[in-house]
Formats: sequence, structure tokens, C-alpha cells
Amino acid sequence: MRLKTNNIVLALFLMIAEITFGQSPAPKEILGQILAESVTVEGINIINNNSQVSTVSDKEGRFSIVAKEGDVLVFSAVNLDPVKRRITTEDLNQALLVIKMAASEVELKEVIVNENANITAENLGIIPYGQKKYTPAERKVYTATSTSVDNLLNAISGRTTMLKKEVNVEKKEALFRKIEYLFEEDYYTNRLRIPLADIKGFQLYCVDDAEFAVSLNTKNKTMSMFLITELARKYLIILENEK
Repeated sequence: MRLKTNNIVLALFLMIAEITFGQSPAPKEILGQILAESVTVEGINIINNNSQVSTVSDKEGRFSIVAKEGDVLVFSAVNLDPVKRRITTEDLNQALLVIKMAASEVELKEVIVNENANITAENLGIIPYGQKKYTPAERKVYTATSTSVDNLLNAISGRTTMLKKEVNVEKKEALFRKIEYLFEEDYYTNRLRIPLADIKGFQLYCVDDAEFAVSLNTKNKTMSMFLITELARKYLIILENEK
């Protein structure tokens, strides 16, 4: 009796096992193609998360991979948003499994510009390093003399001479602004003994001095202070002689 019972249990176990294994889907090779707008579809990684089988797509986005119903395929690439696809019976029966992917939106990192940084057209690569920079007046002279015809016509009309005078005036104005910034009013009256009413005239006298102009343009304050002391002595003599 006991033997008969064991045989019945074994038969039931085999029957259940047969039914179970019979219902398990068999792996199948899937042929597919990846589609993505304006993005290359070559070299996209495809991995079967269940079996860990992997492959990559060709230049047309085509691929083949073994999978069964219920397996999850993961499609990924640096420039594309990842896609997960759970394989269904319908997928297995298709001649070609089409997977659509979208280009990933890469978030640009915030660029922080140091407010103390020296940002110039040269640093940004807009113009070559060392290229001559023209002031507005110098640019006019360059334009007036850039070709032989322009040079001749403007020389005859006197325009070139006029423009060169503008350049000289512009340079003196720039030097005048520098000397105003460099020395306070008290420096002229207390240290150099220049009368308050004559400070502007003395500044114009200084910027006409070639050596002092160089010290201003090179931002050599020590040299400027040394030279302005001598210029003040000479200017006071001029004021004394004018009385």
C-alpha cells in the first residue's frame, strides 16, 4: 500500500514538472533595430538583464540577442536616454523588434566668471595675442592711409594731418585722465607747492613731457613721482616769471 502511494506521488511530481517545464518559454534569437533622430545609432549597448548576455548595435542600429518571454533588455549609450524593454510573446513573434530612443539632454555646468579675471578679446580667442589695438582716432588714421589711393587723396586734402592731430589730442586726454587718477589735489598743493588755481595747467604741462608720459603709460608711479617733482620746480619758475 505504501509503495503504491509513493508511486502515485512520484507520478504526480513528474506530471507537474512536465507541465511546468513545458510552459517555460524557450530562448529565441531576436533581431531588432534602434531608431533615434539626429543621433548615431552605432555602438549602442544592449544587455539582457536576466541572462547577462550583451551585444552592440551596428552603424544602422541593427542588433541580435537571445532572449525569452519576460526577459528585460536594457539599451544604453552616452548620448541617449536609456530604454528598458520587457520581452513579450508578441516581441518574440515579430520579424524585427524596433526600439526608439531619444537623445539625452546634457545639462551644462554653471560657469562662474571671476570678477577679478582679466577678460579680454585675446583671452577669449577673438583676436590673436599681440595684435595692435587702435584707439578711435588711430583707427581713422589707419583707414585714411590703408591704401595708396586713400593715402594720396587724404594727404592732398589735409585729412590725414587733421586725423593725426586728433590722435595726439586723444593721447593727451588719456594721459590727463591718468595723472588725475594718480595724484590727489593735496599732493599738488602741499607737496609740490602748486597753487590750487594752477593745478590743471601744471597737469597739462606734465603730460607734454615725453619722459613723464612714458612713466604714466607704463604705470611706473615711482618714476612718475620722481619726474613730477622736477617738473613742478620748473613750472613754479615759469609762474614766477609770468608775474
